[in-house]
Amino acid sequence: MSLRPVWRSRRRSTGCGSRCRTLSEGHPKIERRGLMLVLSSPSGAGKTTLARELLRAEAGIEMSVSVTTRPKRPGETEGKDYIFVTQEEFSLLRDKGDLLEWALVFDHSYGTPRAPVERALQAGRDILFDIDWQGAENLTKTAPKDLVTIFILPPSAEALETRLKGRAQDSPEVVKRRMAGASNELQHWDEYDYVVINSEIEESLQELRAILAAERLKRDRRTGLADFVRDIQKKL
Repeated sequence: MSLRPVWRSRRRSTGCGSRCRTLSEGHPKIERRGLMLVLSSPSGAGKTTLARELLRAEAGIEMSVSVTTRPKRPGETEGKDYIFVTQEEFSLLRDKGDLLEWALVFDHSYGTPRAPVERALQAGRDILFDIDWQGAENLTKTAPKDLVTIFILPPSAEALETRLKGRAQDSPEVVKRRMAGASNELQHWDEYDYVVINSEIEESLQELRAILAAERLKRDRRTGLADFVRDIQKKL
């Protein structure tokens, strides 16, 4: 089975272009390697909403589209929300090493196609992941230098339960399972680089944008910085 590199982004990336470009306002743009930004949370904490808002607010970041064996839900689009495959197809991708990470969640398999992620990072584009702690743990092993992990906490247990019960597509049995799963997911909060308490979407979004801005400026990601400094030194 072959996978097409499918990404979704609300804004078009400006790209890196040449090694160092000067913007119209005179600020130099340094070429850099992209990063992998992971959002994890228990079900109902709001990470999917935050991921969507971050894509709208930020240029140069794209959503990773996972492969999954779970059935397609109403309103979901093949290749945009997920790439839907059979268990046999998923196992083949996993065994061939075509998945960067994979995990079993609520009896269904989820995984991240490797090739499109690597191409995006090399081109200086950031990739956003909406995955659970298992996926984050696997990425920590396979791509630690490119990874930035954020755990999203609900403001309270009551708020989490209210959000889960408000999901029209979930039966009471599914809600009960998700509540139990939330307790397990919360055990892993301290394995992440950052923690955001999602009381208000707008406030949480600003915190995510601040984290992203800082991580983009890290010296080891700015691959064009050494040449930029040498260019300055030559003119002194």
